[in-house]
Amino acid sequence: MSVQIIVDSAADFEAADIERYGLRIVSLKTIFSDGEYVEGQNLTRQGFYEKLEATGEIPKTCQATPFDFEAAYGEVLERGDTAVVITMSEKLSGTAQSAKIAAAGLEDRIFVVDSNNVTIGEQILALRAAELRDCGLTAAEIAAALEREKNEICIFGTTDNLDYLYKGGRLSKTAAMVGGLLAIRPVLAIADGVIVAAGKARGSKQSNNMLTQLIRKNGGVDFSRPVRVGYSGLDDSLLNQYIEDSRELWEGQTEAPMRCTIGCTVGTHLGPGAILLAFFHK
Repeated sequence: MSVQIIVDSAADFEAADIERYGLRIVSLKTIFSDGEYVEGQNLTRQGFYEKLEATGEIPKTCQATPFDFEAAYGEVLERGDTAVVITMSEKLSGTAQSAKIAAAGLEDRIFVVDSNNVTIGEQILALRAAELRDCGLTAAEIAAALEREKNEICIFGTTDNLDYLYKGGRLSKTAAMVGGLLAIRPVLAIADGVIVAAGKARGSKQSNNMLTQLIRKNGGVDFSRPVRVGYSGLDDSLLNQYIEDSRELWEGQTEAPMRCTIGCTVGTHLGPGAILLAFFHK
């Protein structure tokens, strides 16, 4: 009997990591005016951001359904395996509830963990699950460990484009206009499963410094557990600049933090020009 790891697509895993860690992905949908898309099936991440730029449209997202999870669970059960299911925060999407509904009556085989996070914050919890699986823990033991350790995850970021936050109802029109005129970059975090403003900075240099301050304030990075950085859009120059500006965080710990592109679900709400860092604090 093997332990399978199931995660929704809002965790933004790259295809190579999905194969490397043997993950099963349950996909959310992205809806543009010309139709419905599923990342990795009929839309790539690059294609998504190209479509955003070409159309100027902000799409909608659609949560994964209980049926979607039932299909994934069925494959696990047919193999005689167990599964740990990691979902995005239930405060951000109904996807977590769908996973739980589908697992009803299967609690001895399927263990659902609400990550209380999203994108690379959710991703590093799934990576932690893979580490524990490879150490020989059972699905029940992994789920119990994740419930404890998810509270040690920090995720911080900044965005270069306030329009998406405004149009998505997460920023007032006045704040968006003033921010654009003064080059103010909001510093974001996820706290208790929701996106919150952790501060604001004028320009990328100041925002990068603020991210470093937040990391220290929260105890520093535990490099013995997964760390990820991510960016949204077609240009990773802002992420490269952040890594350079925060070099002191990585020196002597890791050659460079592992990176990924933010996918369609979270990219819909952040737009291009965002950078994120997720880690377990010490």
